[in-house]
Amino acid sequence: MRAIQNYINGKSAAANGGRAGRVYNPNTGSQQAEVAFSAARDVDAAVAAAVAAFPAWAATNPQRRARVMFAFKQLVEKNMDELAHLLSSEHGKVIADSKGDIQRGLEVIEFACGIPHALKGEYTEGAGPGIDVYSMRQPLGVCAGITPFNFPAMIPMWMFGVAIATGNTFILKPSEKDPSVPVRLAELMMEAGAPVGVLNVVHGDKEAVDAIIAHPDIKAISFVGSSDIAHYIYSHGTANHKRVQAMGGAKNHGIIMPDADMDQAVKDLVGAAYGSAGERCMALPVVVPVGKQTADELRERLLPEIEKLKVGISTDADAQYGPVVSSAHKQKVEDYIALGAKEGAELVRDGRNFTLQGYEEGFFIGPTLFDNVKTDMRTYQEEIFGPVLQIVRAESFEEALALPSQHQYGNGVAIFTRNGRAAREFASRVNVGMVGINVPIPVPVAYHTFGGWKRSAFGDTNQHGMEGVKFFTKVKTITARWPEGMTDDSSFVIPTMR
Repeated sequence: MRAIQNYINGKSAAANGGRAGRVYNPNTGSQQAEVAFSAARDVDAAVAAAVAAFPAWAATNPQRRARVMFAFKQLVEKNMDELAHLLSSEHGKVIADSKGDIQRGLEVIEFACGIPHALKGEYTEGAGPGIDVYSMRQPLGVCAGITPFNFPAMIPMWMFGVAIATGNTFILKPSEKDPSVPVRLAELMMEAGAPVGVLNVVHGDKEAVDAIIAHPDIKAISFVGSSDIAHYIYSHGTANHKRVQAMGGAKNHGIIMPDADMDQAVKDLVGAAYGSAGERCMALPVVVPVGKQTADELRERLLPEIEKLKVGISTDADAQYGPVVSSAHKQKVEDYIALGAKEGAELVRDGRNFTLQGYEEGFFIGPTLFDNVKTDMRTYQEEIFGPVLQIVRAESFEEALALPSQHQYGNGVAIFTRNGRAAREFASRVNVGMVGINVPIPVPVAYHTFGGWKRSAFGDTNQHGMEGVKFFTKVKTITARWPEGMTDDSSFVIPTMR
């Protein structure tokens, strides 16, 4: 059986935690590998490698670091098929979706290729008599990323791409459910020309996470995962004097106004709700039609589109989505479906007990649809993270606006309308971090920034874009004067620019 090890100082390294996790093929339900879990001393070894690599890497000029990013991008593109198949074999998403996962990560690497421009500081000539003031952005040191199972390529690249390009060294702790692609990315980063120790990968669970949080040489932590763990990492990481950006869960809403292009909205909703088996923090699991007529038409149009969905194995080119990541997650989603019916929501289509011939042990769930979901139901309040779409009916624009605004999560939201004024007002007033207007999954492009509000994010700085550059750097401001001759005069008054 394949053994997945840590990657430290440019080579594979055995973990010393004495425990291991099982890595499954979600299509068959069978174990395909074992990943060794790290102890605190493994994290220590990774940090020591990163500390040793930092001075020379930080001193490497930004253009040369950018060249490494260019070479890494080319290598990932060259190995796209291998990476996508490896990703699908552990996560379960279809190959096309895995390639999308990788490509979205590469878009942040493309942004990082422009790091010489992004690192330019400010300059004021003649701020005072013979005095110039300028600023520079410098790397923090050793940074860490803790990433979830649902995007094992994209989210690591979101983090280490910007961190490494800005001159930091990096420790990546990926999900233990699908850990192989992150290791392969680290190998490709070394092949691209990054010095050993610049990017290290440690596997594990809470023991490894706590070691990262506690380590005094780690200056910043970036996290994406559930809200409870995000809050844990944020509170404990900041208590240990680290910068922390921690992205949590989501319950994104799609508002359907009466004037929406219903044909396009239905197609967008089906893809956004059921793509990747709903295992996306930017999925659209709640749809809010405004008015009874809109709701009835939406439901009527959704059903045949849902019925046409093909659930299949990851390598089936005709499948819209594949299995969920694990047996435990399958059970969790099916428990939520049972809870929704028990709470009184109308179970229009039940995806439980879905089986695929020849793959009866795979972790498959059919597309599920609820109608007449109420806001006091747990299934509405909590994140299901599976192929489940809930219809919450609203009578007015104001009621629809209030639903995502008052929800505990505030990651993303979308509105479908032809009315520019309504869209503008909605975007301005809604209490959510990312808004789509006739765009079902409003993930910003890489040179903008990603981040939600409320319990969807902890910390003051978002992922990638210039916010990412700011997170992984610190500003130094210099005030300089070059007098023609020295003077013995001393001043004990605070300097001004008069």
